[in-house]
Amino acid sequence: MNPQLALGAMLFGTVQDERRSFEILDRFVDAGGVWIDTANCYAFWSDPTGFGGQSETLLGRWLARRPSVRDRVRISTKVGCEPTEAGRFPETAEGLSAEVIKRGIEGSLRRLGTDHVELYWAHKPDPATPLDETVAAFDELVAAGTVGRLGCSNYPVWQLERARQLARAHGGAGFTAVQQQHTYLHPRRVAEPLVRHRFGVVSDEVLHYLEHHPDIALWAYTPLLNGRYTRPDRPLPAEYDHPGTARRLAALDEIAAETGTNRNRVVLAWLTGGTPAATPIVGVSTVEQLDEAVAGVSLELSTKQRERLDRAV
Repeated sequence: MNPQLALGAMLFGTVQDERRSFEILDRFVDAGGVWIDTANCYAFWSDPTGFGGQSETLLGRWLARRPSVRDRVRISTKVGCEPTEAGRFPETAEGLSAEVIKRGIEGSLRRLGTDHVELYWAHKPDPATPLDETVAAFDELVAAGTVGRLGCSNYPVWQLERARQLARAHGGAGFTAVQQQHTYLHPRRVAEPLVRHRFGVVSDEVLHYLEHHPDIALWAYTPLLNGRYTRPDRPLPAEYDHPGTARRLAALDEIAAETGTNRNRVVLAWLTGGTPAATPIVGVSTVEQLDEAVAGVSLELSTKQRERLDRAV
């Protein structure tokens, strides 16, 4: 399997019960999967308490029952979006102060039952905390060996670059990964977008920045638009209602017919084989959906097929 696939564990432990979650995790590892993506706030909106931690806790139980698996997987988790008051998000999001980051990683490691994570993310910008404080706190975790790499999610490009400059100035590790919503279709701006984070969608500016900074990896969340490419019962939201969408869907259908696959598989193949190449984070509710995602990242598009898809964009 192409290693550029991350299993999204957002709803494990809440919407997805333990039995089904374990089935999916086992199948993922058996298929050669490596990266599992979660966050300390997952999934506060689906739990009666109004607070998160359920996903990491379930992953911790799964790892404890399969002791040989920890060396085969890499854990990606985040800090910054856990509400401090139930029912009041985003206004009471924990933010990214040094103290929050310190408590955040300690809580995540405790729930996961491990002594380190391979990738730790700033979940969203925190305007109330100086950026140099946030950067220094993250870099301390890398220096201590608690965290392997650092990433930022839903950040504007200027703030990503400023954070990297601050890290370099002090000999720190800095952010080497970006996580935003990215897929084949391009949205237009509307009042109520699918993505609630202001800078949560990959833009041409983000892609341009990444093309000139090959040391930064791109992770793509919601790459299949929650099933909207293939499920007629889930129509595309308002931000995709424009002429460009029709052109791109037609191109997807042509390539899907040529490869004997479907839109989902072509989208994942386009993401993982693009420039810059993306790591899609796929959330699934069945092992069949996982198998579909694995087939997608394993699909190889020809140069001409990729060019036709790119021209439609």
